[in-house]
Amino acid sequence: MRICLLCNRGNMYCGGQGVYLYYLSRELHRLGHEVHAIVGPPYPQLAEGVIEHRVENLNLFEYGFPKQDPFKIFTPLNLYDVAVTRVGKFPEMFTFSFRAYDKLRQIMGEYKFDIIHDNQTLGYGNILMKSLGVPVIATIHHPLPIDKKTDMPYIHSIQGRLRRILFYPFFMQHLTASAMDRVITVSDNAAREIHNSFKVPHKKMRVVYNGIDTEAFRPLEGMQKEKGRIIVVANTSDRKKGVLYLLRAMRELRKEMDVKLTIVDRGLPDNEYTPALAERCGLNGSVEFTGRLTTEELVKQYCRAEVAVVPSLYEGFGLPAAEAMSCGLPVVSTTAGALSEVVNEESGILVPPGDHMSIAEAVRRLLLDDGLRCSMGQAGRTRVLEMFSWEEAARKTLAVYQEVM
Repeated sequence: MRICLLCNRGNMYCGGQGVYLYYLSRELHRLGHEVHAIVGPPYPQLAEGVIEHRVENLNLFEYGFPKQDPFKIFTPLNLYDVAVTRVGKFPEMFTFSFRAYDKLRQIMGEYKFDIIHDNQTLGYGNILMKSLGVPVIATIHHPLPIDKKTDMPYIHSIQGRLRRILFYPFFMQHLTASAMDRVITVSDNAAREIHNSFKVPHKKMRVVYNGIDTEAFRPLEGMQKEKGRIIVVANTSDRKKGVLYLLRAMRELRKEMDVKLTIVDRGLPDNEYTPALAERCGLNGSVEFTGRLTTEELVKQYCRAEVAVVPSLYEGFGLPAAEAMSCGLPVVSTTAGALSEVVNEESGILVPPGDHMSIAEAVRRLLLDDGLRCSMGQAGRTRVLEMFSWEEAARKTLAVYQEVM
């Protein structure tokens, strides 16, 4: 089968979409299929054998106006980029979808694809792709209205709320999701949210759980645990990741025990929100930011810690929870979104979202009980091996391709 994957930000450091692109494309290729990826910046490092096709995106929110080559804005899509970012809109998914459509038109003569698979871009260009005579499906990790819903309680000005509503193209994604031949999503909870937000019929959706690279994410022999060390892996400036509640829990824990928190995320100057929260909670000296890590470095951080915490207010799947479990680490997780589909009572302690006292109590219980940490860590590793394999995810994705073909 000849497969074309689309991802507007394919780099693994950009979050779950980049991780999904890398591992799914790798496993599809390993299963004997020809896999292409049309990607935007920051560009990914794809597995050997996956064929990459790059398109540009100005990414004005991150890089600002292109000072070295200002004349590059004089194309219709680049002018649109500049115009709508001036009023606070995020145009990247819109513009990438049209650039990906144009790239497909250029290469379809050489590569006659059997399937086009979009990785949550959901731009109007996806609808145009259907004119190419190839089935078009999309993976939706979670619907964007969830982001708006979780952000609104933290935005107090009317102007700020209006900016948040304008920022993401909710209507475009609603329309595009409904037009796809099939929608793959990564949990039963995400399927319900997609139906509620985008009105995609359940009969058009298929649930395929994400996988974990269990060869990379594994317990490391001889790695010494650091007593009282807790880890969280998240884009902590994203309010729905719930770092506020973890930091409040840390403040409670410090009243009676020595605890330290590793945050696998950028700190100052790139991330002003979380360091300011940590300072406000009186946690100076107890919190460290690692910045971006390689997979090998991340595994070492998991294996150094005694407990992983996932304090999210919503997750469509929850890769950090599954990664920690794969490393044999017990998890304290909220029940938000699909997290209770990933973490069960044998592999971790589940608490209500937004409840810092429950997080503190669960972490305290684990830190004080060596046997419980060990048994939950072993159960988590077993659960990931049995349920969250990238090869199995690829096989189930192939079944969806064959269904629509």
